[in-house]
Amino acid sequence: MTDDQPRYLHPEQIVSTEWLAAHLDAPGLRIFDCTTYLIYETGTGRPYRVESGRADFDTGHIPGSAFLDLQGELSDTSAKTNFMMPPIEELARRFAAKGVGDDTRVVLYSRKATQWATRIWWMLRAVGFDNAAILDGGFEKWVAEGRPLSTSTHDYTAAKLAARPRPELFVGKEEMKAAIGHAGVCSINALAPELHSGASPRYGRPGRIPGSVNVPAASLHDATTFALRPPEQVAPIFKNVGADKSKRILIYCGGGIAATMDAFLLHQLGYENLAVYDASMSEWAKDPSLPIEAD
Repeated sequence: MTDDQPRYLHPEQIVSTEWLAAHLDAPGLRIFDCTTYLIYETGTGRPYRVESGRADFDTGHIPGSAFLDLQGELSDTSAKTNFMMPPIEELARRFAAKGVGDDTRVVLYSRKATQWATRIWWMLRAVGFDNAAILDGGFEKWVAEGRPLSTSTHDYTAAKLAARPRPELFVGKEEMKAAIGHAGVCSINALAPELHSGASPRYGRPGRIPGSVNVPAASLHDATTFALRPPEQVAPIFKNVGADKSKRILIYCGGGIAATMDAFLLHQLGYENLAVYDASMSEWAKDPSLPIEAD
């Protein structure tokens, strides 16, 4: 690949609605709806209320798919912030209980935002499971094309999944702090521009991690169809903010969700030294000992 001919290097990790429709009954295929909703609040001291997408799943979903409750089933619910990774071995057991096994093929989709599917994809990668793909366009594209829906309850038989941990895919506040001003690191904020600039105080102290640049996750897919933007559009976005492949790329957002959208597409573009700050601004903005900057 050359800089003027960007392409996605792992096309098997992005599947089309056409492909999925033709393979719904394939043995070993595991399809999961990963939807979570953030209900934004004011006056409660928290940036949002987490709501599972299970109710919408029950009213209609891609046939044969099961549901993954990110906060309720796959996160460390004892943590101070939402969506925190549990220990890798424990996470592997939870995925296995949902039917993800060493010999399965997984397709992930979500509603309204691709980032919920990419979060589960990134977690699977951290466990060491690489045979997972994102449904391009997600639930919205499936419905827009008039494809069938089901209301049948579906759960997969528990499987065996061996953990092959990749702890380097997640970082904490100390590594983010150490990266400030480091020429070999590019820190990317995947939140919306008004959160990056400090115009909105949603997470506490308004602003961003000093020196970080902004690539909003929502800018990486089509706002109407939710299809991923093509590589020739995405590659310049990252290049223009200084994300060079020679650097360590650290990505954050509000709670480690939107950051995985950036991480997924950076991975597709051939970036190898990537990590997501799991607690992100849900932790950083509330800790007065940590530096922050705003426009």
